[in-house]
Amino acid sequence: MPQVTEHGGGVWSLRVPIPDNPLGHTLVHVLDTGRGPVLVDTGWDDPASWTALTEGLAAVGIPVAEVHGVVITHHHPDHHGLSGQVREASGAWIAMHAADTAIVRRTRAAAPGAWLDYLAEKLAAVGAPEEHLAPLRAARAEGRMRTLPGLSAALPDREIVPGELLDLAGRRLRAIWTPGHTPGHVCLHLEEDHPANLPGRGRLFSGDHLLPGISPHIGLYEDPDDSTVTDPLGDYLDSLERVGRLGAAEVLPAHQHAFTDAPARVRELLSHHEARLTGLLALLTTPLTPWQLAERMEWNRPWDRIPFGSRNIAVSEAEAHLRRLVKLGRAEAVPGSSPVTYVAV
Repeated sequence: MPQVTEHGGGVWSLRVPIPDNPLGHTLVHVLDTGRGPVLVDTGWDDPASWTALTEGLAAVGIPVAEVHGVVITHHHPDHHGLSGQVREASGAWIAMHAADTAIVRRTRAAAPGAWLDYLAEKLAAVGAPEEHLAPLRAARAEGRMRTLPGLSAALPDREIVPGELLDLAGRRLRAIWTPGHTPGHVCLHLEEDHPANLPGRGRLFSGDHLLPGISPHIGLYEDPDDSTVTDPLGDYLDSLERVGRLGAAEVLPAHQHAFTDAPARVRELLSHHEARLTGLLALLTTPLTPWQLAERMEWNRPWDRIPFGSRNIAVSEAEAHLRRLVKLGRAEAVPGSSPVTYVAV
């Protein structure tokens, strides 16, 4: 039985499962427009997810062939995965911010194994032990790429321009650029009266940027060909404040559930990251590699119980926090250290 929630005013959410993932599902939002229904995100590219998406649409009286467009909050496979299949079934356009479209384009064009080469080199540089690198090298040598999602994701055919109203007949949906989780993440502000007259300014489709009970992963922006020193955590914190100032009456996120009082949730997340940065400074009284720092950080389970792939994500998050501390002048790399170590200043 499809799991559908009606939010009023021509908006629904569909629970689309993510296979073998603790998040459980992506909330795909459906927005009725004068030219036909538009989806905000699509879910993971998996047969069970496709069935859930199409059955959910059918439950609200929408054949998938009638989908007019797809607006993607960001390029991750639990959001963009089924976009190509929706377009094939309906002729719908797909819209995404240019920064994330560039990632999709680069990933599609990369030689097989390029990502594993880059990841192994990068992890070695931040202090990963040989026992962690060995499986990556083995996968590369054996040509095992099938476990990496998003290698052939659909290329979007429209660009989401920050600050602009999307071309949706009869609706006012404005793009809010919210980099951090990805460089091209966008939230979408439905600038219309709330159907239940909740106080505030419309509704916000927040993707992964603002979730009611989770702090989204903020890691480094990965571009093997770009040496720019980015600050994803700084981008995220700035974006959070911008979203808080919108004063949306209700937030419709891509995971968990809808919620109100976005400014309060923004304050919680800002406080969480400030406390985490302070905690990391206490760990950096002696020089540590990013890998050693990740081992000592507080996660939702002990380090020795964190799966292989999740350790890569954790180390990227440690690096993003280190970048922020360096930019704030609160930590620095130890000159000549290899692998690189950092210390509080």
